[in-house]
Amino acid sequence: MFNIDSIANKFRISYFLFALLLCTTFVSIFMYAEVRIEQELVKARLLQQLELSQEKEGEQTVYTANPGIKIYHYDMAPANLQALATETVQEIPVMVNNQAGNFETNLHFFAYQQNKKAYILTYLEDDEMVMENYPVLAIFEHLEDIFADALKIAVVLSLLIAAIFSHLSAKQITKPLLDLKQAVETDHQNLTELTHLPSEVGVLARAIDEKNHKLEQYLKREQLFTGDVSHELRTPLTIIMGASEVLASQLEDNSRLSEFANRISTTAKETSEIISALLLLSRAPEQLDTPQTSINTIALNEVSRLKYLLRHKPVNCKVVADEDYVAYVRPELLKMALGNLIKNAFQYTDDGEVIITIDSEKITVSDTGLGIPEIMMPLLYERFERLKEVNTGDQVEGTGLGLSIVQRIMAHMDWQLTHQANKTGGSTFSIYYNK
Repeated sequence: MFNIDSIANKFRISYFLFALLLCTTFVSIFMYAEVRIEQELVKARLLQQLELSQEKEGEQTVYTANPGIKIYHYDMAPANLQALATETVQEIPVMVNNQAGNFETNLHFFAYQQNKKAYILTYLEDDEMVMENYPVLAIFEHLEDIFADALKIAVVLSLLIAAIFSHLSAKQITKPLLDLKQAVETDHQNLTELTHLPSEVGVLARAIDEKNHKLEQYLKREQLFTGDVSHELRTPLTIIMGASEVLASQLEDNSRLSEFANRISTTAKETSEIISALLLLSRAPEQLDTPQTSINTIALNEVSRLKYLLRHKPVNCKVVADEDYVAYVRPELLKMALGNLIKNAFQYTDDGEVIITIDSEKITVSDTGLGIPEIMMPLLYERFERLKEVNTGDQVEGTGLGLSIVQRIMAHMDWQLTHQANKTGGSTFSIYYNK
């Protein structure tokens, strides 16, 4: 399929249009020269005939000479010629009657001043100008046909050559770009070879190579940071979880203190899971194994885990699913993504309901909470952008990272996250997944 946006095709079209413009210019020059030469030849012939007629016939109101020449005193010329005639030879179509019938031809004419007398000289083109009368014009008319045919062939050949040459040239021009594309897609070594070129491709290769180097350094720093943080945090988290379990076993008789100990243990486990999920996000998607994971189980667990956010709120929450749906995904990532959506719904809903719906294509989290103002939609997934109260304009409690993390997880898993405002208030977020 022909792609107009392709650089090669743009070059081909430009070259072809240039050739077409050049041919048009040459044709125009040829036609102008043809007309001017014919005008000068006709004018010279008619002036010659005027002189001969005056010498032969004396002063007459109309001179008639073969083939097809008539010379009028200005006042005796047809009215239409008087209105049109100038000192420049002009041409108009006329109908001629003869024994062979009616036919259309061209009449050449011009006005001429001689000894304070005005004449209109005319020449009917179709009458054959025999060699003995004016051989120069007869030869010119014959050559005119030959040049016209040759010019047509030259134009066709020029356009054909332009098309072939532009096609071959486009390949040579785009070849360095294709080499650069292949080098970028394959390995760093091939790209390094192109950076030594003095051409524009070399400049572009050097810019890409420098950018790649910066990105590699950035990714390396991010991976090292994530790995170091997770490594350094795992030890204190393990100690916290162990100590909280020991503390809970010793406080079995005190239910109030035992509850706090269990919360410490649960929070430490959740923090450990978050660290594991962040580590997974720092790795390339193709390097992760994706076990079959129950979506229903994770949704129910997250609802149960975050239920404390609905304390003292008249909010009803339910999970709706016709069957147990599964997806091939890392459970840590799905837990973090779905958990953030459910947490936002619980946190920003003061009354009404939160419904988590699971089907074969998507997971939706719908609430009747604050909703998201239209002005914030372009910044919905930006980091540190926090929801504001509609009435007061005050920022709602939160870090502004939840939806940004969810969107990052969606991109990592090649899933899709969408948002839709509910007519009755609140928001509906949908996760479209690949089973």
